[in-house]
Amino acid sequence: MAKKRPQTKAKRPQPQDGARAAVADGQVPVVGAREPCPCGSGRRYKACHGRAAAHAVTELVQRPFEGLPGEGDWIALRELVPAATVALHLRESLPEGVPSVTLATVLPMAWPALRREDGSVLIGLQNDTASGDISRDLADTLQRALTAEPGTPVQARRAPGDGPRLQDLLDPEGAFEPVVHEGFEFWVPDAQNASTEVTASLERANAAAIPTVKLAGVEAAYWCETPDKNHLRWVMPHPEEQLLDALARLHAAGASSLGEGTRLVGSFRAHGLTVPVWDLPTGVTAEDVEKPASEFAERLSAALATDAPLTADERRARGGLTNRQVTLS
Repeated sequence: MAKKRPQTKAKRPQPQDGARAAVADGQVPVVGAREPCPCGSGRRYKACHGRAAAHAVTELVQRPFEGLPGEGDWIALRELVPAATVALHLRESLPEGVPSVTLATVLPMAWPALRREDGSVLIGLQNDTASGDISRDLADTLQRALTAEPGTPVQARRAPGDGPRLQDLLDPEGAFEPVVHEGFEFWVPDAQNASTEVTASLERANAAAIPTVKLAGVEAAYWCETPDKNHLRWVMPHPEEQLLDALARLHAAGASSLGEGTRLVGSFRAHGLTVPVWDLPTGVTAEDVEKPASEFAERLSAALATDAPLTADERRARGGLTNRQVTLS
């Protein structure tokens, strides 16, 4: 018979030096799910501090841009607008060598971020994110972009579950003023020296871009042109139920259009807010709907202030709007 090996007490895994320093500082580094937890508990990361991190990664934040200046515009640039940029203002001073930080709807090859040769930073908004909190993922990308080598893109990764959010990094009083572009030429300040990959990506993006204009007279409303008809899509900050009641009152009263030939056709949800949509005749431009949109905003404000029960006609109008509502995210 083979001799039994003497049993020895299993040695508890110890965190590495870098992890020790982080744990001592109150931070537990993110490691692989099956690796020993850096806190030194002897358990795997997924059964220890990874539980909270996993929960933070999978929990969906319904309004990721809530509390940021221009929440409606953040949603529009994420879901509706092909090409736009916005200068971002941080709570803290920019690091040395970083002259500016700019949010872009999308970047070449869908990079999450890019630090240009001059040190400036571009952050892409229309990217897949690894967690249920877009704000936390973008904040992680932003922090890494600020320290990236000039001339290099920032790759995607899973953000730490306890990392900062955009609301922690951006100035709450900073202006958020989107600039809508006809194409994506803002990617390449020096087009002649752009790589073949970037040039090809630019050509594909420009070919797919739908002409879009931000209205000047109201907040977060965007006109767009399509082959069959034009549209106005307007991200509104009001509570959904209250907004649908108000839209139903106006619709039943024949006051929900933006002029002759236009029609409120429904709405969709995006990142916690409701986005009514109007069909517009092909010949109706963004400039044509500026005044009607401002007048509609006044009618909507009055309807939102009404708390009387809906009439039978208003309930039918509300049912029609609800039946045509979809959720993007």
